[in-house]
Amino acid sequence: MAARLLIIGGAERHGASGTAILRRFVELAGGPAANIVVIATASGEPAILEAEYAGLFTRLGARQARGLRIATRTQANEPDVIRALAAATGVFFTGGDQTRITAVLGGTLTDSALQTLVRDGTVVLGGTSAGAAMMSGTMILGGVAPGITRDGVRTGPGLEFLPGVVIDMHFAERGRLNRLLSAVALYPHELGLGIDEDTAILAQGDRFEVLGSGTVTVVDAGAATDIRVPASGPIALAGARLHVLPAGSRFELSSRRPSIVDRAA
Repeated sequence: MAARLLIIGGAERHGASGTAILRRFVELAGGPAANIVVIATASGEPAILEAEYAGLFTRLGARQARGLRIATRTQANEPDVIRALAAATGVFFTGGDQTRITAVLGGTLTDSALQTLVRDGTVVLGGTSAGAAMMSGTMILGGVAPGITRDGVRTGPGLEFLPGVVIDMHFAERGRLNRLLSAVALYPHELGLGIDEDTAILAQGDRFEVLGSGTVTVVDAGAATDIRVPASGPIALAGARLHVLPAGSRFELSSRRPSIVDRAA
């Protein structure tokens, strides 16, 4: 079975107005047979988010959902944690600060176990906001400088569950196109994925599908005719492609080819 990743741009709907993205996660994890663990390592208030998401997943039909506290690298190497992951059908990372996830989990037994479980398709891995950002190999850490510049984005290593991309979240709501363009100019071999709030990609194998109420913006520098990144000042990026994909659209990662569904049909 191919790896299954549900990567959410943050602020997914929880209330009566809609829980479609999280419901899809529960279905992918097995529905009434789902055993979901919630990892809130990114959060400064993990107990609150663990309880919130575990309760949501249970109400959405999961057989079992509970928090799995991993606050230190010692905990990330504990056998009990690895056993809990091995028994899970779904693992969900909450928002917060993505650097906490990589600092605590990177290179640990938890990291290795998750890589194997995801690669083998044993679990569906979900994440929102910081839990989305950490899924790429090059992880966006921040950046609010104006324009498209080297200083417009800060990056570091992610956990690389989805290779070949760099992910930004809360995308339209926080006006992060310049930040993503800066990242892609610095790392043109990677596709830039800007995911709006209450929007997700479901990545399976070599493609992803867009879910939710917003869009996913894809920045592809593969066809760019010129990229120039000076030490300071504006970046030059000529001939890059940009795609804006609403729900139902699909994208082939290797061929870098979008397929947009005609929702009016």
